[in-house]
Amino acid sequence: MQQRELFSSLAMVPPIMVRCDGRAFYRLSRSLGLEKPFDRRLCKAMCDVCRALLRESGLAPVFAYTFSDEISLYFSDLPFGGRVEKIDSVCASYAASALTIALGCRRPLAFDARVITMTPDAVAGYLAWRQQEAWRNHINAYCQQALIDEGMSAREAAAALKGKPSAELHDLMFSRGVNLAHTPAWQRRGVIVARETVEKEGYNPVTGEAVEVERTVVRALHDLPLFSGPDGEALVRSLVIGAQRRPSPW
Repeated sequence: MQQRELFSSLAMVPPIMVRCDGRAFYRLSRSLGLEKPFDRRLCKAMCDVCRALLRESGLAPVFAYTFSDEISLYFSDLPFGGRVEKIDSVCASYAASALTIALGCRRPLAFDARVITMTPDAVAGYLAWRQQEAWRNHINAYCQQALIDEGMSAREAAAALKGKPSAELHDLMFSRGVNLAHTPAWQRRGVIVARETVEKEGYNPVTGEAVEVERTVVRALHDLPLFSGPDGEALVRSLVIGAQRRPSPW
């Protein structure tokens, strides 16, 4: 019967992105009573999931980019010999388990996952595309919640906003006293979670002296530039170059 596992040996070569998307998270939002349109608790939990994926999962992605219920992971080296089914299933299941713990959920939740072929030069373009989606998600979330607060149902609000350009939605909120360009950056542009080398004071037990040592920490960057601009491209370039210099975990 093993020959019927038609896709089990399908493999990729690095680098790749793996994008995990939450499934039916509107139910999760309702069950946990998350604040609308954005909840800091969910953002923190998603960042915790990204940290766990980088530090504890054994998958060793280089960095993660997250907004809303989405996580994109960049791999410069691949676990499981690059086998797509294995990478997808483990990334999605680990993210779901980690988020269940982070939020203290009593009901199961799920992510799906897909592999995106990548080159180092394409990473900034990919992240710029996802960041544009984060901006659209941000605008729609604010506008939909504003209309619901004014008495519309969720379905009526979605219908009223459908097809409207971003500028019109921006004006809709501006007329209600909210400048969407001044909302928190993590809502508009998402968050990067990445490793960083820092110098800390250590102790040399042989000499008994204090010494400076390098340590790797995982940090969340909540105030991102636009990936389509020079500052964003420079940030992505530093992450990708750092990955190329890092020894392979495999």
